[in-house]
This record gives sequence, C-alpha cells and structure tokens, in this order.
Amino acid sequence: MISPSYCQRMAEYNQWMNQRLFDVCGALSDEERKRDRGAFFRSIHGTLNHLLYGDRAWLGRFTGCPASLPALGQDLYADFEELRRQRDLTDQALLLWASQLSESWLAQPLAYTSSVDNQPRCLPAWVLVTHLFNHQTHHRGQVTTLLSQAGHDPGVTDLPWLPTLRADAQDR
Repeated sequence: MISPSYCQRMAEYNQWMNQRLFDVCGALSDEERKRDRGAFFRSIHGTLNHLLYGDRAWLGRFTGCPASLPALGQDLYADFEELRRQRDLTDQALLLWASQLSESWLAQPLAYTSSVDNQPRCLPAWVLVTHLFNHQTHHRGQVTTLLSQAGHDPGVTDLPWLPTLRADAQDR
C-alpha cells in the first residue's frame, strides 16, 4: 500500500511537471498546440485537457464532490490561458487533498462508476490513487513526446529533479 507522504510527493511532482509543460506549451502558437499529431487525444492541447479531466474526475471521487465534466474526450477549455489557470487551480486542490490523507482512508474500499464504460467498480482507495498519479505521468509522457517531435525540449522530467526533493536531499 502507498502512504500519505507518497501521495503528497506525487502531488508536488504533478504540479511541478504541469507548470514546466505549460511553460513550454505557452511558447507554441495556438495552431501548433491544437494540431492533430495522432495522439490518443489528438493534440498537445487535447492531451492537456484530458489530463485535467482525469484529475478532476478522480479528485471528485476521492473527495465525495463529483466534478461536472463533459463526455470523455471532449476538451474542457478551448482557450489555452484558461486551461492553464484551471490546471493551476486543480493542482492546488490536489496538493491540499494529498496533505489531508490518512493511511486509513487509503486502505478503505472506494466505489465509483467508470466514465469509460459506465460500470460500477469498487477497489481499495490506494489502488485508485496510484492510478491517478500513473495516469498523470502516462499522459504527460505523451505531451513530452509530442513536444520533442515538434522540436521543443521539455527538459528533465524525472522525479529526482523535483526541486523540493533535491532541496530535502541537500539538507541531509
């Protein structure tokens, strides 16, 4: 089972990587961000929207305050700056949520209905939280690939380069 501290660190990593990717993507034209590049969610913009969609869906399930979302695969925000603003707000909410986790909550079962096939499921919360962080990393990896293919360097994306982790290591 994962721990609350793992979740807090992964929420930090999520925020750091999202800020870095949005900085790189902000230098692209709207046309370049929205160009269909053959990814699961077509474009860089579509993939960034899907990341926000997934985070809001899971955070809503975890907090008991379901998010109001369009059909899976539809963009939440067409405007990049609004998408960035909403990404920042959701990252703050994820950090707050992670800071309040307990081992007992992570161990309990969590029932939900999948937005993929509309089927009810029930799994340990820690498995679903692990999925949240894995889902983020998976789709951010797609964005970094799309950026690299378009000639834009997203920089180092590895967890050991998370600034707070490096600062903690240097303090020892």
